[in-house]
Amino acid sequence: MATPNQAEIMLKFTKHQKNMPNKRGAVERLQDFDEVYQNFSPPRAAEQASRCSQCGVPFCHIHCPLGNNIPDWLRLTAEGRLQDAHEMASMTNNMPEICGRICPQDRLCEGNCVIENDFSSVTIGSVEKYITEVAWENGWIKTITPPHERTESIGIIGSGPTGLTAAEELRKYGFQVHIYDRHDRSGGLLIYGIPSFKLEKHVVTRRTNYLEKSGVIFHQNFEVGVDATLSELRSKHDAILIATGVYKAREIKVPGAGLGNIFPALEYLTAECRTDLGDNVPAFESGALDASGKNVIVIGGGDTAMDCVRTAVRQGAKSVKCLYRRDRDNMPGSMREVENAEEEGVEFVWLTAPEAFIDEGDKQGSVKAVRITRMRLGAPDATGRQSPEPVPGSDETLPCDMAITALGFSPENLPTMFCTPELGVTRWGTVKVNHSSLMTNLDGIFAAGDIVRGASLVVWAIRDGRDASNTIANWLDEKANAVAAE
Repeated sequence: MATPNQAEIMLKFTKHQKNMPNKRGAVERLQDFDEVYQNFSPPRAAEQASRCSQCGVPFCHIHCPLGNNIPDWLRLTAEGRLQDAHEMASMTNNMPEICGRICPQDRLCEGNCVIENDFSSVTIGSVEKYITEVAWENGWIKTITPPHERTESIGIIGSGPTGLTAAEELRKYGFQVHIYDRHDRSGGLLIYGIPSFKLEKHVVTRRTNYLEKSGVIFHQNFEVGVDATLSELRSKHDAILIATGVYKAREIKVPGAGLGNIFPALEYLTAECRTDLGDNVPAFESGALDASGKNVIVIGGGDTAMDCVRTAVRQGAKSVKCLYRRDRDNMPGSMREVENAEEEGVEFVWLTAPEAFIDEGDKQGSVKAVRITRMRLGAPDATGRQSPEPVPGSDETLPCDMAITALGFSPENLPTMFCTPELGVTRWGTVKVNHSSLMTNLDGIFAAGDIVRGASLVVWAIRDGRDASNTIANWLDEKANAVAAE
């Protein structure tokens, strides 16, 4: 029997429409924190994969921070060669099932698909999630067995996506890897910052359990600067990787910002994530961080703001409004998340900025309203984006029992926190590194991820973890070769 040619298997975007996996209805999904999208069935995954045009210049690949070989594993999926598809996807991505769930594909691979304009893009993220879930179910993901064990040990500070990725890659080299994290669970932002309706926590713990079985040693509830200084930790290992991420909330500077019931986004999201995990969270139990029955206003336009508004409606808020100073087209968050939020009852108030928080005489000093002003887009700034400017005389007041600020994150003061004042940082507070080696100004201490880059996407954190593992391995190889040559 003749083997089907490419035209018979692929390029079916004119025959099949773009389809996402089945999505739970808004009324149903508001009753819990389970994931919104189900997994593809095998026929639907193959059908969507077959829509790939197999173009000569795959913009999906170019616009993926990891350089994923997307057309290749889409073709393998369409052919039913799922184990091969998984192996291809895993060559460049350490967490494809996580990226498939939370990456803003509409701004990256799918948004740059060459068939996007007329036929809608291939649902790349959902296929990526599908083939990795099939791999887990079939036992294709094996624990790491290095070709030989090496004596050098590496300490990684932080168990977020950068730290976990670097740990996996360094174990493949055979290094002894230790991860130090100040939380009681591994995963960082993946566990405590992303709601379960986007990323159920068992997906993350499955990854960390895999690493533990592969020989990575985790040290939980370990705070660098308290349990050991950075220098003391360095004396225990041949190299250190700082992968803490950035978690310090950027403050909003308007009158009344110090009133009660105004919370930074991560504090709010962490409380809900911990509650979902079964932890006792006093601030949630007392009702302070529970949006039930409240008029909630979220300020911000990124994916973190989307996580907050969608969490608030699930908690049973009376109303949820999202204020953003630009319009819908200029919003940095994923449009898919915006659409899901609107389906769930969130109201977006575009071209709006807060002017002040008001307590209206509340004896407890808690916010009761937000005075807002309407904005318009003016001349482009240095980045080319139109700058928002206030519209005179457009002030109005919105009721608000709970405000959440989602304005981004800044680095904590690591030199002070780690009791290592000599650690070099930039004027923004990020760790200063040699960008070819990723080494800091301290010998043998490297840094990668958001603590170097600034707050960014999980997919970039994975890329940075892979890059860091390579530079650390090369540095240790050079040291070992130098010793052998003496």
